[in-house]
Amino acid sequence: MNSQKYRLEDYGYDISFEEFRKNHNLESLEVGRVISEHKERYILKTPTQDYEAEILGNLRYTAQSRFDFPAVGDWVAFSEYDQGKALIHAVFSRKSIIVRQAVGKKGEKQIIASNIDYAFIVQAVDRDFSVNRIERYLTICFESQVEPIIIINKVDLMEKNLVDKYVESIKERVKNVPVFTISNQSGQGIATLKSVLETGKTYCLLGSSGVGKSTMINTLLGQKRMETGGISESTNKGKHVTTRRELHLLDNGALLIDNPGMREVGIADAGQGLELTFNQIVKLAQECKFSDCTHTSEVGCAVMSAVVNGLVDRDSYENFLRMEREQNYYESTVAERRQKDKHFGKMVKTVKKFYE
Repeated sequence: MNSQKYRLEDYGYDISFEEFRKNHNLESLEVGRVISEHKERYILKTPTQDYEAEILGNLRYTAQSRFDFPAVGDWVAFSEYDQGKALIHAVFSRKSIIVRQAVGKKGEKQIIASNIDYAFIVQAVDRDFSVNRIERYLTICFESQVEPIIIINKVDLMEKNLVDKYVESIKERVKNVPVFTISNQSGQGIATLKSVLETGKTYCLLGSSGVGKSTMINTLLGQKRMETGGISESTNKGKHVTTRRELHLLDNGALLIDNPGMREVGIADAGQGLELTFNQIVKLAQECKFSDCTHTSEVGCAVMSAVVNGLVDRDSYENFLRMEREQNYYESTVAERRQKDKHFGKMVKTVKKFYE
């Protein structure tokens, strides 16, 4: 692909980013979009060329958290200091941020991608298929105000009637979210999927390792740009072929971001996301006898009554409770960290005052 044929607008740049640039006096700097990130090294896409970039020292030292660092999908202001080398001075305000709870780090969030319009939630029929997991991704998408699209991949490996049952199991629990069935091997459903991709919109792929995300990108690109792999015979788990996030421009002008497979999809801030994913349960909760009902053992619980009477899917109900507990735990952990930071700040002030 010859990048000289393209403009910033072809990579999603619009008036809101230009206004941010002017309002923050960044007009003397170049503008690019982060298309790849690996250990705080970034690749920036511009209309003329790609740049290898790192963060300016001032940006690093003024960052209050990892959220202030660039992520794939971000627009940044940068300066070139050597041929093809750049320093990132500022990260533009984000339209959307898809996040999950950082693995192994209590009370911290990890950015999956930014400035996303749609998210492909990819599942495969041959392994790891789980409506519970789909609901997790939906919650993350809704909380991030990103439109979800569910993709059931590798349908060539299963009889059609069984694939139909998978789709039906999704639609019984997930309402008003499009579901596509595809096969990268046979090409089934690919043309239909391509027909919904919009020029200038950014799509993010979410899913576990081994569900065929990289192969799907190659299929949509019409060429092999991503390394692909299968399932480990020893662990029966997907191999982490994609180790970093990257952005690709399709022939029709749509933008596609791949992500490393995620075996853990921890819920962080998810108030609105939970409400939209489990809309039926949330509405029923308003009819509970007690306003602080936990929907687990209380008399007069409208949610439990609906589950017993078959009006609410039991698996969905249990998934809701599990994710709600995760959210509450995350919030309590954040509050605990803030309290510790507050005490530490007071201690520093006391020590400074003692030595003055």
